[in-house]
Amino acid sequence: MRYRVRHLTVYEYGEPVLLSHHAAHMRPRQVYNQRYEKVRLTIRPAPAVLRDGQLDYFGNPTTFFTVQDSHSKLEIEAVFEVETSQSFGLQNLDGPAWEQVRDDLANSAAPHLEEAMDFLFPSPQIPALDAAAAYAAASFPPGRPLAQAVLDLNARIFADFAFDPVATSVGTPLATVFAQKRGVCQDFAHIGIACLRAMGLAARYVSGYIRTVAPPGKEKLVGADASHAWLSVFIPGWGWLDLDPTNNTTAGEDHVVVAWGRDYDDVSPIKGVVLGGGEHAVHVAVDVTAIG
Repeated sequence: MRYRVRHLTVYEYGEPVLLSHHAAHMRPRQVYNQRYEKVRLTIRPAPAVLRDGQLDYFGNPTTFFTVQDSHSKLEIEAVFEVETSQSFGLQNLDGPAWEQVRDDLANSAAPHLEEAMDFLFPSPQIPALDAAAAYAAASFPPGRPLAQAVLDLNARIFADFAFDPVATSVGTPLATVFAQKRGVCQDFAHIGIACLRAMGLAARYVSGYIRTVAPPGKEKLVGADASHAWLSVFIPGWGWLDLDPTNNTTAGEDHVVVAWGRDYDDVSPIKGVVLGGGEHAVHVAVDVTAIG
């Protein structure tokens, strides 16, 4: 699939901002099943300092910029074209048992396991929760192959948690999401990661976009798309398996990868510090358009 992606974020401030520093994850990431071109990042007002395309700790392209002119509105727009292909499918659902993978990750310092170490432990938005361990247990009976277990967990989150765009915000504690069983893709990714880490497995948060398909006879609304999130679990000897619990699927050619990290905090599209500004409002519009 080939897509044109446009992501516009607008901050409107109640009082003038005198100085602001920001970091943005809005450029696509280079991964084996996607390639991109024609990347354009536009910032208004123009920044006095701009460092574009640097890689953060997790290897995500990151843009750092500083706006020194007084402003009451800040616009960041990313536009690019990307071609995706189907990800490598699991050929064998009867691979290693999940306990064997857990024990290998806990006890081995083998080089091929090193990339998973950053994603084994609690993180700022994904604390260790008894609720996560209790929920995960049904998918991880003794001796079950890891691949079967994680696909079952993915399906259960899809069935048990309702998508509700007004139920949570970025700051809603994960314990609250477990309790109310409602949220958005960010919450469902955090739920899945919390469950996998509770079982001693390595899982990371993936941020990007997904193609959305309008209902029959309806046109897709411009700006109606949003950034998307899913999770990825490490399977030794195979690699990272991307799971999308919001849609009960594995991630593939409909998914565009921008960044990954321990949780949302590591990969938020825009973060920063401002001097002034007062109260502010944020408006986001994302368009993912198939072009071939």
